[in-house]
Amino acid sequence: LSNGDGLREDVIEAIRKLNVPIIRWPGGCFVSAYHWENGIGPHRESVFDKSWRVEEPNTFGTDGYIKLCRALGCDPYICTNAGTGTAEEMSNWVEYCNLDHEGRYAKMRISNGNRQPFGVKYWSIGNENWGSWEIGAKTREEWGHLVRESAKMIKRVDPSVELSPAALPDVDWNLNLLRNCGDYLDWISIHQYWDAIHETNNASKFEQVMALTSDLDANITKVRGLLEALGMQDQIRIAFDEWNLREWYHPKAVTVEQGLTKDEYLTPRDDNDINSLYTMADAVFSASVLNMLHRNCQIVGMTCFSPMVNTRGCIFVHPQGIVLRPTYFVFDLYANHLGDVVLDDWSSNASTIEVSDATGHRVSIPALDILATTWTDHRRVSVAVASHDKDHSHALELDIDGIEGTHDVTIFTLNGSSEEAYNDINHTQVVVTKHDLGAYRPGMPIQIEPHSVNIIEIV
Repeated sequence: LSNGDGLREDVIEAIRKLNVPIIRWPGGCFVSAYHWENGIGPHRESVFDKSWRVEEPNTFGTDGYIKLCRALGCDPYICTNAGTGTAEEMSNWVEYCNLDHEGRYAKMRISNGNRQPFGVKYWSIGNENWGSWEIGAKTREEWGHLVRESAKMIKRVDPSVELSPAALPDVDWNLNLLRNCGDYLDWISIHQYWDAIHETNNASKFEQVMALTSDLDANITKVRGLLEALGMQDQIRIAFDEWNLREWYHPKAVTVEQGLTKDEYLTPRDDNDINSLYTMADAVFSASVLNMLHRNCQIVGMTCFSPMVNTRGCIFVHPQGIVLRPTYFVFDLYANHLGDVVLDDWSSNASTIEVSDATGHRVSIPALDILATTWTDHRRVSVAVASHDKDHSHALELDIDGIEGTHDVTIFTLNGSSEEAYNDINHTQVVVTKHDLGAYRPGMPIQIEPHSVNIIEIV
């Protein structure tokens, strides 16, 4: 199923449909002990990956990654090793990718069959280096110094690149970082996973997941406020460059107590790929996150769902083909049916529902999460609606200012037979349906199905 570059054609085709603008690699905890020179050239040796305690064969490296990005028509976004790596190693990687021919590393790229520079614009310094689980974790003082020196060397190789350092919604960490390095930075990176199940894989059910939507933008609000307080909001934007509903299941791997046998720490990871875990709960939650990110688009300029393929990804790969999980279709709808301009919206008499969170507490949330968009030419409007209610449908009345003439209304609905519906090999329960609703008229009623993700197009 692979092409001459070793890339799965079915996976490439599925990702192309999403119009993915950028792919972050090889980031995650893995990168904090990754030495990029091991993954280039004709002679590569396997190494032991101390993050996840597995053998890394290095068969896929920088050149293969660039081929992948080119096959998809997306920008590369390289995450560097700021754990066991050095400022020099990071800047050498930039030399390899971006210099025309000067120096050892550009010549190394040329000798590997790539005469033209890769022109990688986006670079991340580190991954969660504030976390105790990370290989080569840093204190905030160590981090400010390393980021400054790394940024200095990287910018001297290529002043046109844009840099994003690992950060989190912590005032002390970010103050030290921004005061030391703010002049060098274009982005600040934050990550978030909401369903904390890395030791149990006990996935939250629909109601518990919906309770998590009550305060989705809390971390973005904190970081935005700090940037504004420092007067940096026009210079530095947020890269929300690793997010998903559910934490990855890696038992006894990122804790002080390590598993002794592979059946303790390695074999259980296969349970990340139980497709029945990924239901309409994941789809509706992801739609709500995307709505939140769109509403914060003045400060959030980049987001990366993690991962794309396998484990918690939206695409599952097996030897005979692929499975498109419910979340895949959320990205399909949003990428192909939403506009490029976010509109102000207002809901009158918006319904709320009560759901139980993971601790059993009752939480009040909106029944519908609504995002309105248009296109630059303002000739049409597209409205995204995620239903948080697993039991009941809700009526939505559309009344959109500025629409003149005759416009047709179409609704695309992602749903399954229940909130627990999922897709698997030879098992497709979650699909997108399309319904024509006729001509637009102010106040027209639209029924929103329970546990669904919808795009309403007014064209």
